[in-house]
Amino acid sequence: MDTQNTVIMSPSLLSSDFSRLAGELESLEQAGVEWVHWDVMDGNFVPNITFGPPVISRCRKESSLFFDVHLMIDNPGRYIQEFVDAGADLICVHAESETHLERTVAEITRLGAHPAVALNPHTPLSVVEYLLPQLYMVLIMSVNPGFGGQSFIPFTIDKIKSLSQMIKATGSDTLIQVDGGVTPDNIAELRHAGADILVSGSAFFGHPPYDERLRTFLRAAG
Repeated sequence: MDTQNTVIMSPSLLSSDFSRLAGELESLEQAGVEWVHWDVMDGNFVPNITFGPPVISRCRKESSLFFDVHLMIDNPGRYIQEFVDAGADLICVHAESETHLERTVAEITRLGAHPAVALNPHTPLSVVEYLLPQLYMVLIMSVNPGFGGQSFIPFTIDKIKSLSQMIKATGSDTLIQVDGGVTPDNIAELRHAGADILVSGSAFFGHPPYDERLRTFLRAAG
């Protein structure tokens, strides 16, 4: 996907109305959104519990949006097949939760989904350096995962810049996603630092209508 001249918004369903997920997906699609972010939580890797393959599978039948599935779970490699079967277009696993990270990345690719790795705020970029040629995307967490509505961690900007330089140095075309505290107020700085894909939850869903909110983000991105 070409992100050279535009930023991709991937609204996080963690802040949506869970009682009408299919309707939320339809509203996002009608608003012009192309990606949607699924925060899958297991109550172990992070405190909260959200949704799993059965919910994603049912929603897949109702939506043609790009399903960006972020697994905040222990031992994600055990569940890759289930999430691919459910309709995930991209599967992002946390480096902190997977012992055999390369093997899991290779399995995601083998099963036909885009592979991605997420890094918590404290996790160094060196963890993914050698994997960059295999990765469609790296997700930089700009809050500690597990809860919506948190404030952006400022040092993330430097981390995004360093990752962008690392990607260029390795000759990769890996995309950079940022998740946590993303608002119209900081999206331009994030984009300038090197972010290609921005995840926003409460700052997006809390300000309907969605078509106007999408335009607000895109205009602010510059």
